[in-house]
Amino acid sequence: MKNTNEYLEDHYVQRSNWLRAAVLGANDGIISTASLAIGVTAASLTREPILLATVAGIVAGALSMAAGEYVSVSSQTDIENADIERERKELEEMPEIELKMLAKIYEERGLKKDTALIVAKELTENDALGAHVRDELGINEINQANPIQAALTSGAAFSVGGALPLLVTIFAPFDLMEYYLYGFTIISLIILGAISAKTGGSSKRKAIVRIVIWGTIAMVLSGFVGYLFGVNV
Repeated sequence: MKNTNEYLEDHYVQRSNWLRAAVLGANDGIISTASLAIGVTAASLTREPILLATVAGIVAGALSMAAGEYVSVSSQTDIENADIERERKELEEMPEIELKMLAKIYEERGLKKDTALIVAKELTENDALGAHVRDELGINEINQANPIQAALTSGAAFSVGGALPLLVTIFAPFDLMEYYLYGFTIISLIILGAISAKTGGSSKRKAIVRIVIWGTIAMVLSGFVGYLFGVNV
């Protein structure tokens, strides 16, 4: 006989936190590094400045992404913890009012008034704080963010994403560098869009079109800036 746990579903939303950080990091790594390389290529006569700018861009970008994600997610976590602490105090000081609030939430979700009160009482007896955190504040183990995980995922994903433009700047013919960068970057973005859509259970076509359009805009504008200033180095 199969255990009940064998029937538990693995929903796509459970992957949302790390998937968001990974896709954002990889997308940023590919687009920003390629855009930087294209911009420098448009104003350079040799390969060395392009390589230097690309490597510097990857290092700075990865550290910036990691730090930004850590600060952002930590701030979110601090807000969540403050709300949870306030909810704990309210449960100690006015449990009856909090019970009625919880019952009202269930009633607004479609339960009859008596049923909502019964459900609220049973959940309160089992874990009052957990019930309020989940249903009143909307915080649960799925959407609770982990600052360290988000930072490491973003930084690593950015580095991996930026590695492809770097390889292009190393091995591609110098006189065709911009075209190679654009072509390989578009291919990378298509692959990234398909992978993220498959992992997240969303439309591949929509993900690919979205990521390719914005990536193209970023690279075209960067190349234009390089040509505009035209400082040959």
